[in-house]
Amino acid sequence: MSLKSHVVESTGIHWANSDIPAKNTAKPTTLRDVKTLVLGPGGREHAIVQALRADPLVSEVRCAPGNAGIAKEVPVYPIDVSSPQQVVELCEQLQPDLIIVGPEAILAAGVTDALQEAGFAVFGPTQQAARLESSKAFAKEIMQAAGVPTGQAHTVTDREQLESALESFGAPYVVKDDGLAAGKGVIVTSDRNEAIAHGDAIIAGGDPVLVEEYLEGPEVSVFVIADGTHGVAMSPAQDFKRVLDNDQGPNTGGMGAYTPLDWLPEGFIDDVMEQVAGPVLKEMADRGIPFTGVLYCGLAVTKRGIQVIEFNARFGDPETQVVLARLQTPLGQLLKAAADGKLRTTFPTITFDDEAAVGVVVASEGYPNAPKTGAQINGVAQAAKLEDVAVLHAGTTSGETGDFTASGGRLLTVVATGEDLATAQQKAYDAVGQIEVPNGHYRTDIAQRAINGQISIPGA
Repeated sequence: MSLKSHVVESTGIHWANSDIPAKNTAKPTTLRDVKTLVLGPGGREHAIVQALRADPLVSEVRCAPGNAGIAKEVPVYPIDVSSPQQVVELCEQLQPDLIIVGPEAILAAGVTDALQEAGFAVFGPTQQAARLESSKAFAKEIMQAAGVPTGQAHTVTDREQLESALESFGAPYVVKDDGLAAGKGVIVTSDRNEAIAHGDAIIAGGDPVLVEEYLEGPEVSVFVIADGTHGVAMSPAQDFKRVLDNDQGPNTGGMGAYTPLDWLPEGFIDDVMEQVAGPVLKEMADRGIPFTGVLYCGLAVTKRGIQVIEFNARFGDPETQVVLARLQTPLGQLLKAAADGKLRTTFPTITFDDEAAVGVVVASEGYPNAPKTGAQINGVAQAAKLEDVAVLHAGTTSGETGDFTASGGRLLTVVATGEDLATAQQKAYDAVGQIEVPNGHYRTDIAQRAINGQISIPGA
């Protein structure tokens, strides 16, 4: 298999084909003995930690605050990572060569800005650049200015405007919190009263509401590694936002994901870079707020072509867990090149394994509405011993009577790789079957429609 990778420039697009090499055999950069610090507590950060540890030029991996699983692999530091002062103080002690920011809240708090002012290399956008995620209205403004295809939208601040906007689009209704909501601030419903109630709750909380046109078509997540001017795309993934099988129940932060997406049309990544990522990176640079980090493009593939649903300013969770499971390019070197503004000269392409990866999230009782904590989690070690399986931690702490204790909503992401999606899926669910969480739950249909050949693109 040969994968296409892409480099976006402010003056155009360059792309190149590259056959997949053996793992981590990319030409060494000028980096030597890179010391890294990962900021964040979840499964995404656990995946990043493991990928950094596989990079031969990364000599040190640390994490703050981390979680129980990460703590078994690298040193962790229980600080408030949303506090720029605490993060800078920790970095002054540790002196990392590269800091990788995980969650969106850290970016919105201005931690990147504080670290850069203190002289540290950071992979993660500034507070202003991160507004692509923290303000959906700002993201729409950028897209409009850059000519990026996206659904129509109205920003509203009161009930009258809300009802008018809903009327203008009709059902299904798409109502979003303009601010950060950990992936749970959006509702898609044909029930007008439900849409109004969701909008009212957002307004009562002090945020504007974004009412959008419904985009019909399968959704795709594409991570674009950006250095402020150039960008290079990673392998697309698809996640599962609803809590129950068959996309039922409330939205979550994500209940699973898989990659690659063999049902996408040929040239899809070329189109994403040319129509979406490239113009956005150029518009941001032209405004004096260059974007360095992950430009997460949340897309719908519709009968009108690619349409942007949203941007995030960091790696997505749980897509990161499956994308990095197939990554061959050394992650530490890649992200350091981006932080230093040297993507084009060092990593014009990113390579991936020919295998498929499937990730299944195991959640605690009551998630996403009212997660219950304190349950003992057993069987993690047994699951992790299975071939081609990784168990990545999120809301866990070390337990006294079991392997671990539930301390959040999403507890674990069980990731498996295999020669195809069906094989990877079987391995993932075999591993999930080893894990015991009282009244815990997970979806049983991750990647199933892709395996069955049931995903179609409108108008194709």
